[in-house]
Amino acid sequence: MMIGLGYDAHRLVEGRNLVIGGVAIEYEKGLLGHSDGDVLCHAIADAVLGAANLGDIGEHFPPGDPEWAGISGPDLLRRVNALLDARDLAVLSLDATLILEEPKIAGHKLKMRQLIAEAFEIDASTVSIKASTNEGMGFVGRGEGAAALSVAVVG
Repeated sequence: MMIGLGYDAHRLVEGRNLVIGGVAIEYEKGLLGHSDGDVLCHAIADAVLGAANLGDIGEHFPPGDPEWAGISGPDLLRRVNALLDARDLAVLSLDATLILEEPKIAGHKLKMRQLIAEAFEIDASTVSIKASTNEGMGFVGRGEGAAALSVAVVG
């Protein structure tokens, strides 16, 4: 078994849809990015790639490359899963924490877990998603953005 850690952060801006863990969430702002800005999926992708010693998402899906413009978080995870398959590896467990002041995501976590599990062709019971605020501190606390951390076990 191999373990990887992932992190991602994106600005919250007006004029974008908010998509986290593959789920569209009604909110006045969305996450800015070349892709859909899905911080949760991006942190998970980096954790999985790190666990498999495959670099990071910027190496495989470079920002600014038109091929990846607007790519969804779950689609990115499916592509990461294909990289694992090529090495005869699979995700065994995922744990992720979203750091966001608002909106609250409690009602969306189950769907996020399901979409992420489907992308990796694993059971949703092996995917854990938690959420926390930054208690009003820093860029997250001021509502300027969101961040996510993830740990992946691959074998």
